[in-house]
Amino acid sequence: MHPLLLEVKNLSKSFGQRKVVDTVSFSLQHGQTLGLLGPNGAGKSTTVSMICGLLKSDQGEVRVDGQLVGAGNNAVKHKIGLVPQDLALYDDLSALENLKLFGALYGLSGSALKSRCDIVLDLVNLKDRASDKCSTFSGGMKRRLNIAAALLHDPQLLILDEPTVGVDPQSRNAIFDSLEVLKKQGRALIYTSHYMEEVERLADHIVIIDHGKVIADESPQALFQRLPAQAALQVDLDRPLSADTLAALGQQTGVSHVQHARDNEHVDIALINPSFALPVLDWLNAQGYAPLHFATAKTKLEDIFLTLTGRSLRD
Repeated sequence: MHPLLLEVKNLSKSFGQRKVVDTVSFSLQHGQTLGLLGPNGAGKSTTVSMICGLLKSDQGEVRVDGQLVGAGNNAVKHKIGLVPQDLALYDDLSALENLKLFGALYGLSGSALKSRCDIVLDLVNLKDRASDKCSTFSGGMKRRLNIAAALLHDPQLLILDEPTVGVDPQSRNAIFDSLEVLKKQGRALIYTSHYMEEVERLADHIVIIDHGKVIADESPQALFQRLPAQAALQVDLDRPLSADTLAALGQQTGVSHVQHARDNEHVDIALINPSFALPVLDWLNAQGYAPLHFATAKTKLEDIFLTLTGRSLRD
């Protein structure tokens, strides 16, 4: 097990009478990627701002490598890199000029600054565009440069707030490749996103916040165990299922529940795990029902997220 890097303990924050973050606690190890999820207005951005020391909490504390964040302790903030959702770049400056400016703000200069600029530009695959103005960059290139700027001071913890908003699939994959390199280097990552497939790909651990409270804090594998169904089997049949056959289908081994539509000719079967799909199809054949078409799908993180937080709009 890697040593602990980040400890968030009982963070709370209110704006007026509204409690936005309510006793939030979680931790993160070196080399671990944590997916931080929640509906709009759940308190994610406020939590991130308190972790970075940009916003003072009403209660609780944040420690990085055992050091308290805040209370004038700027040294510990240098262990944190933040990639904000809004691009923090100057369009009339080149990529390299942007990095030199941000590097100077971190106290870097001379050969140390030049070395870090080369390293981060290479990491995000922008070394050949270092002299080009940001105004000529695509949205994906700007996102990658935003990540490079957050890495200039060589932080141990990198926090990424919706880093792939509005980027094309190629740029998204390039960002993922860069993050996987950072993870192999032993850096810890906090990744917030509304794209569940990204979190499924990257995260070792997931924290879900809703109404300011932590409602899940566990591995992806443990989260998937929260749902009774781990897979779905969708079947179009040659004729409608009888009521007795439909009831018997719901009692078959491995079947969690059955939904039906179009006069029972189309059936959605929730399975405890994907291995039960073939036995269920064989059973239907044995009852004299020929599947005209079928498809299987695994339970997704989005299914779990909606189950825990609800399906109503939060905008």
